[in-house]
Amino acid sequence: MVCEPEAQNEIYQEAIGAKPTSVSKPTWIDHVYSCTYTYPGGASFTLSVKELADKDQTTAYFNMVGDRLGRGAPQVIGQGAFVTKNGSVVVRKDYKVLTVDISHLPAQFGVPSDTRANVALNVANVIMGCWTGA
Repeated sequence: MVCEPEAQNEIYQEAIGAKPTSVSKPTWIDHVYSCTYTYPGGASFTLSVKELADKDQTTAYFNMVGDRLGRGAPQVIGQGAFVTKNGSVVVRKDYKVLTVDISHLPAQFGVPSDTRANVALNVANVIMGCWTGA
């Protein structure tokens, strides 16, 4: 999953180029699995995956997140994705919705430095690459 050591390593190597100082213990609340990656200086991002029962629930949740966070540019990831107003990324795949919340990252982040929105897209692509058939 998105918080396990394998994902942490792939995010470091393929998306960010910086190792986190910590990754929070994953939580499972209301069918949402999530954790926060924290970096030197306090920068952080949160990964969460909402598991839903069927296509209709997934679509409704995906659309609700888009309405709440501000649906921006569509992306070609998973089975639908968009960048939010703050640069976070939301991706749907099967009956799951991944959110890469970068609201606690500086405007430029990573090694080499990149925009928050690009960091979110890179992290989302790494996670989708781990999901079979993504």
